[in-house]
Amino acid sequence: MSDLLGISILIIFGALFAMSEIAIAAARKIKLRVIADEGNKKAQAVLRLQEQPGGFFAMIQIALNAIAILGGIIGEQTLSPYTSQLVNLVYNGQHADQISFFLSFLAITSLFILFADLLPKRIAMIMPESVAIKVVSLMNWLTFALTPLVMFFNGISNMVLRIFKLPTEREEIVTTEDIVAVMEAGAQDGSLQQQEYQLIGNVFELEGRTLPTVMTTRDSIVFFDINDSSETISNKILENPHHQFLVCDGQLDKLLGTIESKTILHQLLNGGKAELSLQALNKDLLYLPETLTLSDALNAFKSASSQFAVVVNEYALVVGVITLKDLMSSFMGDLVPFSGDEQIVKRDANSWLVDGATPIVDVKKLLEIDEFPDESYYETVAGFIIYKMKRMPKCADFVLHAGYKFEAVDIDGIRVDQLLITHLESSETATSENL
Repeated sequence: MSDLLGISILIIFGALFAMSEIAIAAARKIKLRVIADEGNKKAQAVLRLQEQPGGFFAMIQIALNAIAILGGIIGEQTLSPYTSQLVNLVYNGQHADQISFFLSFLAITSLFILFADLLPKRIAMIMPESVAIKVVSLMNWLTFALTPLVMFFNGISNMVLRIFKLPTEREEIVTTEDIVAVMEAGAQDGSLQQQEYQLIGNVFELEGRTLPTVMTTRDSIVFFDINDSSETISNKILENPHHQFLVCDGQLDKLLGTIESKTILHQLLNGGKAELSLQALNKDLLYLPETLTLSDALNAFKSASSQFAVVVNEYALVVGVITLKDLMSSFMGDLVPFSGDEQIVKRDANSWLVDGATPIVDVKKLLEIDEFPDESYYETVAGFIIYKMKRMPKCADFVLHAGYKFEAVDIDGIRVDQLLITHLESSETATSENL
């Protein structure tokens, strides 16, 4: 009975150490910090242990190996008499002792695997933070009690790590990818709404997207010439009810300033004609380089206290305009009402009609494509097909990528106005590539 009690105690301690090892290693630092901020000192102790885990793991390995050795010695002596009796009931030959030994070894090994290793580790993996908080005090005390052995083995392991130029301490940095992975898991689990997941994901993309992905491009800018007639000005405002308009001198690259549509409306309501004068213009324009990220652009808008900016390239030529609403829409998504023609129209389950100016990042999201080749060379889906073909495409020209067919269906001059994106079956993809 004393031997059976000894085995039971060894299994309990083995389970405790195995559970502690997995729980301390698997406990999520973010969740522990939240618990620690609520005043739980044990959570803070777990965080400190995770930062310098060498002594803890040395103690765990010493304890687990000692338990395994003792379990083997005591277990074989304890169970052998019982297994011998069982074997003798059915077999009394010359191999009875070997069979008895094998059965006792199998029984004791199974007990330790199941109750001292497998089940405790599964419990620790299911709720690592809770288990880690409960066992951390005991583990710290045992580590201190075995200090000489811990220092010896930990010192040797640190020396080996330094020889191979490996870090001796864990440095855990929470990256953007980590946060996105947690959000994705929350969205799949249902604890985070899909709309919230998309919103937060878009915020993290602000550093990776530049102004051309959200701005109004040069060919779509509605502007006034300082010499425009009253009728021309009125018609432009009626056809394009914008809040602000650029005013230039003959061409778009010679900007004079901006004028608000309400200024011209006041002229008309007072019985006058729609006229442009230098005195009525706002000459304090905000210029932003096209290479600016959306995050930097938000900071620029904040510093300038402006809601409208002109985007220029390295040659000081106007390539587009952007508003604060454009930036907000880039990461607010469906939360911001959209006015105007949609850039992506779904035709059926396997095809989409896409505006050529659609940012490639939006196409990646739509089609769930991880990456496009050499993305730094273009910003839009039209730029992608031009880059792949190495020439200006003609109507019905297409390229294949990631199981999709990108076909130019509307060419306006040299501008790729619209593309048809079609999802191909694997057989169709192979046939098209062979052609």
